[in-house]
Amino acid sequence: MVFSSIEFLFLYLPFALLIYFVIPAKFLVWRNVALLILSLLFYGWSEPLYIFIMFFSICVDYVCGYLVSKHQDSEPKKAKGALVASVVLNLSVLGFFKYFDFFVVNLSRIPIFSGLKPLGITLPVGISFYTFQTMSYTLDLYLRKAKVQKNIFSFGTYVTMFPQLIAGPIVRYCDVDEALRRREHNFERAARGIERFICGLSKKVLLANTAGVMYEQIVQTVESQPNVLSAWTALGFYAFQIYFDFSGYSDMAIGLGLILGFKFPENFNYPYISKNITEFWRRWHITLSTWFKEYVYIPLGGNRKTKFRTFFNLFVVWFLTGFWHGASWNFVLWGLYFCLLLIIEKAFLNKALDKLPKAISRIYFVFFILIGWFIFISCDLAEPMSFLKAMFTGPFISQTAIYDIIRSALFLPILIFASTPYPKKLYSRFWDKKGFGGVRLVLMIIAFIICVAYLVDSSYNPFLYFRF
Repeated sequence: MVFSSIEFLFLYLPFALLIYFVIPAKFLVWRNVALLILSLLFYGWSEPLYIFIMFFSICVDYVCGYLVSKHQDSEPKKAKGALVASVVLNLSVLGFFKYFDFFVVNLSRIPIFSGLKPLGITLPVGISFYTFQTMSYTLDLYLRKAKVQKNIFSFGTYVTMFPQLIAGPIVRYCDVDEALRRREHNFERAARGIERFICGLSKKVLLANTAGVMYEQIVQTVESQPNVLSAWTALGFYAFQIYFDFSGYSDMAIGLGLILGFKFPENFNYPYISKNITEFWRRWHITLSTWFKEYVYIPLGGNRKTKFRTFFNLFVVWFLTGFWHGASWNFVLWGLYFCLLLIIEKAFLNKALDKLPKAISRIYFVFFILIGWFIFISCDLAEPMSFLKAMFTGPFISQTAIYDIIRSALFLPILIFASTPYPKKLYSRFWDKKGFGGVRLVLMIIAFIICVAYLVDSSYNPFLYFRF
């Protein structure tokens, strides 16, 4: 079940909120229990068997977290052993379901392993997100950033919380430790949550889905009539599709969290206004970058040692980042591609870019980001090498490409404008004032009705990060 579906909007969500708020606020533990059961229902809607994997993760990290807390001061070796057990068991589950077939397929190309056969395992939805999330509990305890959670139901609520269960933001335990024990519910926070949810729904349904349709249609043009303009235009639409798709989902998750009394971390900060790749990765999928920074990059030494060691640490982080996104070589290459760009920027390029006109740095940024998205989607393209050839060596334009450009001439500027901070600034300037509450309410209702009409009328409603 996805947030941008009729089932979620008109069946699951009203039912979940009714059950949650019918329990008095003073019985917070019972609200946590209700949220745990509702979240398991949400996850099991399409994959009931994989609920047992979640039960396993909850039990493993609850026990390991208890042992870390118990032995941290008196017997640090036992505490470290519990932490290692948590990390190993969680990564083993993730590795089996997500990467087992990948390694089998690649090993089977070696003669002595030719008899190996993939199992054809279905990937549990959101396993990469909730595995990293649940591991952060024992890691935060070990790093003394959080207190042990003695109530297993409250801990299970953290692991399974439906607003961000399957696609983030990746919420570290230290982010919600206090809210699991006490949290505030009020009308103002709920109103902000509803508003944020509808904004995210609009980004997903009206912008991401439309950009996705344009992307797929222009890809067909590239396949039938290869040309430079269509290839780069297609990448542009994909860039906007994945941004509005994922950031819209994050907005919906943050909005639902506010309604339920939680404050989830921001996941995007207008990444396409960046002037270099370094800045982009400070603005894109912030919670994943923060997770790798806190639990991998800094423990490896960060940038506190030699330049060579810093670059090695970046290599490790970006190899893992690429591999986290999927069991395919293109994702590994995608991670290493950005690792190389970041190393070059840190070594000398950022200083040179700072001296150049902003237009030049923007061209540099857009060019290399679009190349990165080509690597990211290459496993989904029918003929990735033909697409790459069209990007650089094909004719500049074709007859069909002219039609595609004319058709997208209005929508592309809308996507560009919507990916900047200006819509939010304009909204705040004109509507975020006293006396305009009614106007804001009307705008939100209209936006919601348009989104619902689109969902009822259209069968195109993918969610790109579902597979991660």
